Amino acid sequence: MLILSAAMTVVTDLGRFNGPALGFSVNGALDQYAARVANILVGNHDNAPLLEVTASRLSFAAEADMLLAVAGAASTIRVDDYSVPHHTPFSVRAGQVVTVDPAAIGLRSYLAVHGSFAVPMLLGSCAPDSMLGFGLRLEKNQRLACNARPAPLKHPLFDLPLFQLGQVQRRMDRSPVIDVTDGPDIDEFGASAGLLFSNEYVVSPRSNHVGLRLAGVLPSRISSDEVLSRGVPVGAIEVPSTTELLVLHRGRGVTAGYPVLGVLTGPALDAMAQVRPGHRVRFRHVTLEEASLSQRERQLSIARLRQRTWEALHAHGVGNFDAGLPPQPETAPESLNHPEISLESRLS
Repeated sequence: MLILSAAMTVVTDLGRFNGPALGFSVNGALDQYAARVANILVGNHDNAPLLEVTASRLSFAAEADMLLAVAGAASTIRVDDYSVPHHTPFSVRAGQVVTVDPAAIGLRSYLAVHGSFAVPMLLGSCAPDSMLGFGLRLEKNQRLACNARPAPLKHPLFDLPLFQLGQVQRRMDRSPVIDVTDGPDIDEFGASAGLLFSNEYVVSPRSNHVGLRLAGVLPSRISSDEVLSRGVPVGAIEVPSTTELLVLHRGRGVTAGYPVLGVLTGPALDAMAQVRPGHRVRFRHVTLEEASLSQRERQLSIARLRQRTWEALHAHGVGNFDAGLPPQPETAPESLNHPEISLESRLS
């Protein structure tokens, strides 16, 4: 594809899973759910490289037939002069121009191509890392090589999806409620820890992929003991000052020395990836059991989507599934595997 405009678009995947053990950030798509969905919708492996578009326009000319899908924030998508739906596969012919404009609500959209992209890898991942100076950010007039095959689907009517998949897009809100479990240092805040759940917090424009800064009424630490530098998880809520909370995201360093008040659940972390500067968020306390149940429900939802989508794509002539996955390190998490789907038995 030939890039016509791409102000804030990078090539990424689900992250560098063995990076933290080596002192590197995991990075990867900030909205993991949306990235998985985009790849599933075109028959790719969940972890295939795809494009992350942040609050900007992406426009490119297809130089070959291809099958695409856009997930995440509800962007406006056009092929030449026709609108196409998001969160559903669509075919593009060679020579056509695809434009993805930013959504009214939400911050990031993910564009996947059947077969994925041929891009440089570091430790089994193409995810950008600003500390290492690695990663591919798209620029005007740049060509991006695709491992695409001719689009197997006939071009649909532009005002109708290829097939109905049910509810795929999750709801996005300008004032989301973010689920949080107890952090390891919550007792150090005494009764004031409850302030986290009774106040709104405003997202600062200084937020980025490393962490989101939130202004509001902050809990006060009652302990004066020094906090030693130690490993911190993605999603940790730190209290580094008396004026802002810091929610660590996927670009966070692997160690820090601030007290950790709480930790976001996986779905909550994806929701935080879509909030914009100036938006307000509220935090809701959940138990570890509730967080585990939420994560399990999301995994089952993804598995059901994969089954419905790949069966529908197969019926439309797609024969190559689980495509686009580069060689992965041995430490890739089990969640990247999906033994619940047997293509040989289901799609034969």
